[in-house]
Amino acid sequence: MPNIKSAIKRVKVTEKKTAANKMKKSEIRTVVKKAKASIATTSADTSDTIVATQTTLDKAAAKGYIHKNTAARQKSRLAKAVNAAKA
Repeated sequence: MPNIKSAIKRVKVTEKKTAANKMKKSEIRTVVKKAKASIATTSADTSDTIVATQTTLDKAAAKGYIHKNTAARQKSRLAKAVNAAKA
C-alpha cells in the first residue's frame, strides 16, 4: 500500500475504474452472446436484438470500453450471420 496521498488516491481510482470496465465488458459479451443465440434460433425478435446489440457496441466504442474497429468488426460479423441465416 502506498504512503503518499496522491498514490493512495490513484490506487482507489484505478480499482474503481477497473470494476466499471469489467462490468461493462461483461455486459457487452452478454449482449453479443444473446444476439448470436437469437440468430441461431431464428426467433421473431432477431432484428430488434441485433439493433440493440449494435447500439450497445457503438456506445461502448464511443466511451472507450472497446476499440472502434473491434465494435465495427463485431457488428459486421453479426450482420453477416443474420444475412446467412435469412438465406
